[in-house]
Amino acid sequence: MTDNATPLATLLERAEDYSKTTLELFKLNTIDKSADVVSSLVSRLAIFIIVALSVIIISIGLALWIGKLLGDSFYGFFVIGGFYALSAFVLHIFRHQWIKYPISNSIIKQLLKQKQHEN
Repeated sequence: MTDNATPLATLLERAEDYSKTTLELFKLNTIDKSADVVSSLVSRLAIFIIVALSVIIISIGLALWIGKLLGDSFYGFFVIGGFYALSAFVLHIFRHQWIKYPISNSIIKQLLKQKQHEN
């Protein structure tokens, strides 16, 4: 009986080690993928903030210039505001096609992307 118990105990020990290693590998892969997605989103957010600030400053300058051409500065702000309202309406209509699907696809591609391991 002891001869059979030893190989069985060894097998169970190896199975336990294998399951612990597999679980640890799963955790590390999850952390890697999460870090990749979060870092990508943070970098895109930083670029978005810089572009948004640039657009705001350019919009103010453009509104003042248009207002000067039209005779009163608030006319320029109305024109720029109307342009942004029209842009928001068009963006709302095409939000799934232009925003939701590309962002979802980008996140899925990053999650499914295989890392290139260096030898």
